[in-house]
Amino acid sequence: MPKPLLNETAPLEPMARDVAEGFIRTNNTTVEFMFGARKILLDELIFLASEIVDRAQTETHLLSELISKVAASHSVNDWKTMFRECSQHQIDFLRRDSERVFKHSQRMRVAVANLLASRRPAS
Repeated sequence: MPKPLLNETAPLEPMARDVAEGFIRTNNTTVEFMFGARKILLDELIFLASEIVDRAQTETHLLSELISKVAASHSVNDWKTMFRECSQHQIDFLRRDSERVFKHSQRMRVAVANLLASRRPAS
């Protein structure tokens, strides 16, 4: 069996090293991306849990307020006033809730854009 000459194997070592470095860079980028995606997902779950609790508290408060106003209403004018006030409270709640969700969606858009931008290879 003939021995390989040193000249024939020498060019393969730098190429193998370059391929290995490329795999390592790719794996590191993938791991960083996965950790970033996991962080964003966990942040979303925490936000969702907080929103559910906050919404339940607010809805319970609005319902108890409605019940107390219905119990206190004794005339048509009282019913009109009650309806007007409760409708305004519900509209205010929906406005605040929509603003909060919109601000959160903007923060999430920025977080995802930063995550995707960090994944791009440096030029």
